[in-house]
Amino acid sequence: MKAHIKQGWRLAIKHFYIIIMLFLYELIWGFFLYRTIEGIVVPVLKRFPDTYSSGSHAVQLFMTEAQFQLLKTDLIQPYAWLFCGLLAGRMIITPFLNAGLFHSLHHMTDEAGTKFLSGIRKVWKPVALLYLIETALTLLPAIWLLPRALTKLLASNSLLEFAQQAGPWAAGWLAWAVLIHLLFLTMQFGAASGTGTLRSLWGGIVNFLPFAGISLLMWGIGALLSMTVASVSMMWAGLFALVLHQGYQMMRTIMKVWTVAAQYDVWQSKQA
Repeated sequence: MKAHIKQGWRLAIKHFYIIIMLFLYELIWGFFLYRTIEGIVVPVLKRFPDTYSSGSHAVQLFMTEAQFQLLKTDLIQPYAWLFCGLLAGRMIITPFLNAGLFHSLHHMTDEAGTKFLSGIRKVWKPVALLYLIETALTLLPAIWLLPRALTKLLASNSLLEFAQQAGPWAAGWLAWAVLIHLLFLTMQFGAASGTGTLRSLWGGIVNFLPFAGISLLMWGIGALLSMTVASVSMMWAGLFALVLHQGYQMMRTIMKVWTVAAQYDVWQSKQA
């Protein structure tokens, strides 16, 4: 594990200009997503009753009205279309970035340098196809889960009660999403390197434990870093917290590329 983490870091540093580009991409995407959610959630929160002065009856009346608006009117349709548009835009751009990064990781040498743009030109089609299939399989349980989750949300007396009821479903969906992501990531590595998707998938299944292990370890490092930054920001609020928060966005992008590079190094070592 230690060797893969070190090699992943070396590969990530060699792609620093790609990290800068991905940082700008995530920054722009996050801005539009934040503004969209803010425009939807803030008006709703302003109408939410004060539970201390109004009691549970006002909250129940609010939930009943929300249930009627969601189920009996077309209020949610514009927001659903907006969300689908944002998701479609991200799904169009992300495969190109993945194709360039995966191809460059495979052809990375000290002499030749990165091959990000050539990777986009050569392997964006298979990588995009695999990405679309992965997204479809990841979202497939939503057809069954989301209507039931909405019903339980509207019938719950509190968010804690809803979380207790929907928690096992959310955990199962998360486990499914992680499994699909890891298996399709091996296929995208194979498509970008010319190894072949089916052969890479079989290799990913046979060597799933070390591949999943390095993935969970890197995700854990990223989560620990995130909690550390959040804790420091709360302890030293002010200009320092603002600078730290903005700098963390760059660190988060570095962690993403580092994680992919470490995953690729594990995958490549098992192909020999």
